[in-house]
Amino acid sequence: MARYIGPKSKIARKFKEPIFGPDKALEKKNYPPGQHGAAKKRAKQSEYAVQLQEKQKVKYTYGILERQFAKIFGLAASASGITGEVLLQLIESRLDNVVYRMGIAPTRSAARQLVSHCHITVNGKVVNVPSAILRPGDEIAVREKSKSLEAISNCVASAASKFSWMDFDKSTLTGKYINRPERAQIPENIKEQLIVELYSK
Repeated sequence: MARYIGPKSKIARKFKEPIFGPDKALEKKNYPPGQHGAAKKRAKQSEYAVQLQEKQKVKYTYGILERQFAKIFGLAASASGITGEVLLQLIESRLDNVVYRMGIAPTRSAARQLVSHCHITVNGKVVNVPSAILRPGDEIAVREKSKSLEAISNCVASAASKFSWMDFDKSTLTGKYINRPERAQIPENIKEQLIVELYSK
């Protein structure tokens, strides 16, 4: 599956959740897309279909490709701890996600673009790989030449959410990835155990 660039409201309605952020279309049509709309009689999903849908939801939410997802799951499966929780911790540790969580970008796709265009540094060095997994203690910052970008300054000024596993200074546009989040700290509505069961087949 290539990176999805189609209508986001359609995907949000498919999963019945605002996975790309607040969506008025989802509020007006809180049923899956398709011919006949809400009147269409839908067959009961199999166990496999439910598990696959949960994996697809995570991939769309975080903007991860199939091969990348399988690689991260492999790392989670070989690590100590509960596989599902470790999986989400590794996904949350991706550079593009951390840039988004810090409020430097309004969406994960925008954060991915900032990283790809060399606007972000990690430990003082420019990193242009959005999928790079950060380690606790890593310092993230907006590149000096990029601090004047209006898109970044506007986003940082309006950002409100703060997460306890990271620190960010709006005045210097620098932050620190303190530690990997506990499962209860991750706000996304994800049933990670379904994904573990899918890969265990």
